[in-house]
Amino acid sequence: MYVKISLEGEFMPYIDPNTVQSPKGRVEDVHVIYDKGATSGSWSIAKLRWDKKRSVGIRWNGDLDEPGSGTPQSRGKATWFIVPEEIAEAVISAAELLEKQKNDALYRSYCEMAADTEREAEAMEWSEALIGDGLETR
Repeated sequence: MYVKISLEGEFMPYIDPNTVQSPKGRVEDVHVIYDKGATSGSWSIAKLRWDKKRSVGIRWNGDLDEPGSGTPQSRGKATWFIVPEEIAEAVISAAELLEKQKNDALYRSYCEMAADTEREAEAMEWSEALIGDGLETR
């Protein structure tokens, strides 16, 4: 997946790391455990199979100055950098901690939104209006 995000008038190419399956025949079973998302300097870490062996991969998903498929890449196709086995567990631990922190922050934000009763009422009114719009077209 290729997404363009506008930042201060610039466009940043972002490659969804879940779609990075190259080179074919060497990469299998990609399970992204951390994705910084479509932000400047975005990067990801994944557990995957490289040549049938359990491995850890990391990649830059794209940046403002790099058109195309981030890095690393081969022949214009997004690929993974395979982390040396000696540091793989440390990389996984750090990525899992970052993902947990990201999820905790998202949960806190949802709680704050839910606690805002005025905004909740507006959201309910908006969603109810959508239902009404759908019924009128029948």
